[in-house]
Amino acid sequence: MKNKLAYALLMMLFAVASCSFTNKSFENDDKDKLLLDLITYVLEKGHYQSKTIDDDFSVHIFEDFIDGLDPTKRYFLASDIKEFEQYKFSIDDQIKNTDITFFNTVYDKLMKRMEEAKGIYKEVLESPFDYDVKENIDIDYNKQSFVSTRKELKERWRKQLKYATLGNYDSKLTRSNTDVAVNTSANDEAFETSLESTEETNKKPLTKKEAEKEAREDTGKTLDEFFDFVADLERKDWFVQYLNTIVEEFDPHTFYFAPEEKEKFDTRMSGKFEGIGARLQKRTEGIKIVEIISGGPVWRDKQIEVGDEILKVGQKGEPPVSIVGMRLDDAIKLIKGAKGTVVDLTMRKVDGSVEVISITRDIVEIEETFAKSANIIKDNQKYGIINLPQFYVSFDDYEGERNAASDVAKEVERLKEEGAQGLILDLRDNGGGSLKTVVEMAGLFIKDGPIVQVRSKDNQREIHDDIDERIQWDGPLVILVNELSASASEILAAAMQDYKRAVVIGSKQTFGKGTVQNVIPLDRIVSSNEHGDLGAIKLTTQKFYRINGGSTQLEGVKSDVVVPDRYSYIDIGERDQQNPLGWDKIEPANYKTWDGYIDYEVTIANSSKRMANNAQIKLIEENAQWLKSQQDQTMVSLNYADYKKEEVAGKEKSKYFKKLSEYDSKLTFESLKYEESLFVKDAVLKDKRNDWYQDLAKDVYIEEAVNVLQDLKKHEIKNGKYASVKG
Repeated sequence: MKNKLAYALLMMLFAVASCSFTNKSFENDDKDKLLLDLITYVLEKGHYQSKTIDDDFSVHIFEDFIDGLDPTKRYFLASDIKEFEQYKFSIDDQIKNTDITFFNTVYDKLMKRMEEAKGIYKEVLESPFDYDVKENIDIDYNKQSFVSTRKELKERWRKQLKYATLGNYDSKLTRSNTDVAVNTSANDEAFETSLESTEETNKKPLTKKEAEKEAREDTGKTLDEFFDFVADLERKDWFVQYLNTIVEEFDPHTFYFAPEEKEKFDTRMSGKFEGIGARLQKRTEGIKIVEIISGGPVWRDKQIEVGDEILKVGQKGEPPVSIVGMRLDDAIKLIKGAKGTVVDLTMRKVDGSVEVISITRDIVEIEETFAKSANIIKDNQKYGIINLPQFYVSFDDYEGERNAASDVAKEVERLKEEGAQGLILDLRDNGGGSLKTVVEMAGLFIKDGPIVQVRSKDNQREIHDDIDERIQWDGPLVILVNELSASASEILAAAMQDYKRAVVIGSKQTFGKGTVQNVIPLDRIVSSNEHGDLGAIKLTTQKFYRINGGSTQLEGVKSDVVVPDRYSYIDIGERDQQNPLGWDKIEPANYKTWDGYIDYEVTIANSSKRMANNAQIKLIEENAQWLKSQQDQTMVSLNYADYKKEEVAGKEKSKYFKKLSEYDSKLTFESLKYEESLFVKDAVLKDKRNDWYQDLAKDVYIEEAVNVLQDLKKHEIKNGKYASVKG
């Protein structure tokens, strides 16, 4: 409720100011200028930590925008950068005056240089690459300068394309020789009974020249597809990138959504959309079906299969529209539609036939978004695991639609009914989501009390409490996290850690995102709008704090039992993002720790000792260090002999680390009864679950989580007895 109130007050502020945008009069590019005016106003009035838009700000925009457009420095010339530098210290003034001269200058030049680049890469790919010559490429492009001449630019393209082609060249040589060896062996056995086998025997391996030519042609096709994609982009798409360069100077999580991106964001957050239920990919001939979403209209209809292509789209009663050559986003707009409406798709089937198939659109749920659970069997004891990919929610209908809190509550109840003796909540790779859902979810595991504290721009502190005294799960609880567990995941892990309600197992620290964002439709700030949908801005409006007073910003949540993973030495946390807000702390809230475990601290110590002596964990640590060393290696040889030496060494390492995927925890995983009944109708879902169980069986972190559950002997709690603390 308090969070809704904060959002309402923010919108009231913008509503009062809307008259200032009513009579704005712009000349050309008026929508672009209106967007720039609106966004800078929202940032100034609503962002948690306002920034001075000055010359330093201008320099950052200048450098970040150009770097974002040309990170590998293969479009712009040094003379272009010199031309742009006239604006280096005046972009702040342009922003204040709703002037987009800098953007227009850079955009026009980029379009010219990208058109020239088409000719350059085609020239480069006309000549064979000499992989016998000794030469290197430095793939740390940040250390490189923009070149001065077209000749130098062509040389940069040559090295980059040679590097891009090298692996494919090797694959063609290796595969060709391997295929012939295998075919020859097989044909020798069948020689007397099969005349056709002699043709296979006579098949020759590719020569170096042939392999190089084919690899170079493949690179050309890839670049053709890339530039076709770029050609589909409109000026407004590039302007959105400019706007976000400005917006992201405030912090990494403030972001402008163009209308189409706002719709995609809502889909990611809710896990559902209205449409036909297929994932699509643009091809030259049409739009290709690359995946059919289980449970959706296409899946139920059974007439369309993966590999089919959509050529035309017709709305019921209207002539069909060809989508061949159309932008993918525009084609998707035609294909998607409201539940219950019919779309007529002219399809080229995999067998080459063409037919019109009518599909009734419906609500499509993306199953990978939602919570899922399983039974774990060890020593004739049953434990439960719930995997939560994100804290999903429908912003339009919280109570009526699925959300993470209600779904987890259902899975907890189902696991209880099947006799689970302990529960694992897997939040690894969970990037967060709805603040409301995490507060409700935390309430499933404690009687009542504060879950998280939130502070706004005016330093007002709010405490979000669980006020429901019911405890849905009072048994042993383990929470799994890693470096990619962020935001709402950190709120839940921190609260359960502060209450001593759960043992947190995972990385040294989680991602470290301790900020709250609100999504504000820009249409609400203008009282009249001739430009249509203006999109929305995701704005950082608050910071959240643990109930012990500490911020998770930058520092994240430090696991009770620290174990390495593949991300341990890679820079992926909030502290490694651009322009993160700082760490601080506030007054702790009043709360009472859980008094339901015996030997809580001893359990953590025992787990840490087991992990320190675990051979699989030691191998994971070694693998993480090797991955870091590979990432740090930026000087790469373009000589094939050197490449093969590196490849052999890499294969040896890969073979050595293959033991990681061969690990067997000896745990048994079973579906819950309600899901087994679904498998009868949905074989795809059954296959997905079986794949998940195979992965879980190789997961040493799950194995240790079960060990901890066994160690956490539950203490009988009477009358909700807690130990009172502050902080």
